[in-house]
Amino acid sequence: MAYETIIWRREGPVATLTMNRPEQRNGITPTMMEELYACLGEAAADPDLRVLVLTGTGADFCPGADVKHYAAERRPTDPKTFGVATLLHEMGAVTLAAIRGACAGAGLGWAAACDLRFASETAKFNTAFLGVGLSGDMGGPWTLPRIVGAGKARELYLLPGKFDAAEALRIGLVSRVFAEAAFDDELDAILLRLVDSAPLALTAMKANFVAAERMSLADFVPYEAARHSECGRTEDSREAFRAFVEKRRPQFQGR
Repeated sequence: MAYETIIWRREGPVATLTMNRPEQRNGITPTMMEELYACLGEAAADPDLRVLVLTGTGADFCPGADVKHYAAERRPTDPKTFGVATLLHEMGAVTLAAIRGACAGAGLGWAAACDLRFASETAKFNTAFLGVGLSGDMGGPWTLPRIVGAGKARELYLLPGKFDAAEALRIGLVSRVFAEAAFDDELDAILLRLVDSAPLALTAMKANFVAAERMSLADFVPYEAARHSECGRTEDSREAFRAFVEKRRPQFQGR
């Protein structure tokens, strides 16, 4: 499928979804929302996809809405496309935000919805909504407290302002910060670690976290144990134990 505002690239079990409006720093429009929602919906339905990287073309991740575009054209946004954050958070594949430059507003919401976040030293963050008279979208009040804590999340929303990658790392918003020159190589190394993991266990582990958010501890523990036992009966698990004893890298087959 051809897209106007995003780029989709698939390489084996890894896909990269790139927001592609570099002249506007990848600012969001209704068209981008629609394309992201459609693309992520297809990705979520793909059982062979294990890792999805969300990033932006050029120097920026996504600064949120293209304010000039929305000021000039008040085309209503299709309500269902606000489900982009849910798709990123709940799809079977592990989702990873690769953040350069501006990451603000809905862009920050999408990054927070991902399982993992890694930043270049160039990254700059801001919730930004209050400055344009909006209360916020893309699930930030749901995701951010789970990442940085309830008090810090409210501070970021109620007292918005720019902060850099070092501060994002300090508060736990991102897992690692890399030098810009090394960012792509470092990201590739992380992707390789994920792809080299046992596929069935990786998928089950992601599903555990999604399920845990909806369940009590008493209900979740047997759910988790059942998946743990299922993984333990796989050939991949037996191979992992053999490889550990034999001091070699396991060769996983996804069965």
